[in-house]
Amino acid sequence: MKPPRSRRHWLGAYQQMLLIRRFEEAVETLFRQGRIRGTAHPAIGQEAIAVGTCMALASCDYITSTHRGHGHFIARGGDPARIMAELFGKATGYSGGRGGSQIMADWSLGFLGSNGITGAGLPVATGTGLSLKVRKANGVAVCFFGDGAASQGMFHESLNLAALWRLPVIYLCENNQYAMSTPVNATIAGGSIVARATGYGIPGVTVDGNDLIAVYEAVQKARQHVLKQGPILLECLTYRLSGHSRGDSCNYRSPGETEKWKARDPLPRFKAWLVKQGILTGPEARRIQSTVRTIIRDAVRFARSSPDPQPFRQSEGIPT
Repeated sequence: MKPPRSRRHWLGAYQQMLLIRRFEEAVETLFRQGRIRGTAHPAIGQEAIAVGTCMALASCDYITSTHRGHGHFIARGGDPARIMAELFGKATGYSGGRGGSQIMADWSLGFLGSNGITGAGLPVATGTGLSLKVRKANGVAVCFFGDGAASQGMFHESLNLAALWRLPVIYLCENNQYAMSTPVNATIAGGSIVARATGYGIPGVTVDGNDLIAVYEAVQKARQHVLKQGPILLECLTYRLSGHSRGDSCNYRSPGETEKWKARDPLPRFKAWLVKQGILTGPEARRIQSTVRTIIRDAVRFARSSPDPQPFRQSEGIPT
């Protein structure tokens, strides 16, 4: 296959995927060490979806994310240092240290926020699509959601309205095979999530979510479709290689299941493609690894050295 984008773009995509992987690994380590508290939901194994999607979007587009949103934020241009600071509960974080892992946003990037409520990004993206249409803006809304959210009422209500009003929304399901510990085949009637698109008269497309190029091309096509004809449902098949959240031992998985999916790990898979295409050389790979290590190290240092938020006193109002 001839790369449809420049060498610089593909190397940038690989660096972003590696950055997301190392960021999530660092977060898991910091939790184990007790240096950050609360909760977090790592997206290890799902990096190709975040990066491939954001590569296909324009600066005028918008994203709604999920509780597993660090990768989406980084892929859209979020600052890893400020994300890490938020996890540390520091004033320099995206929510001033008061939101934590699941409550971050940056309007300037079109990143409308992650969300701790399953499926809550669906109506937000639908409303964003309505705003775009009313304003005759040339952007689209992309709604990331998981397979568990596809059984929420908000999923059906959102797709129904978007289809009726022909809104420019890409509903992108990251089907990582589990809603917490419940396998997708125990929660989805009708054979697949993408099959539900038929009921709303909109296209439904299944994508290999562990193949960055497949995701990129699918979202690129979907963007052109929704700008002219209304919503589309993409189901990206993937697998989270870590637990649902910290402390999850994954003892609900069958023997050999994780190993089977590790063989389809999107990071080494994309790296192998880059090497085969002559895009990634040994020195370039080492440079990218060094760059990512430095970004993660500096993010942790920034977070640890940042000030705590001011104490909240009800009589004084919320600090601004």
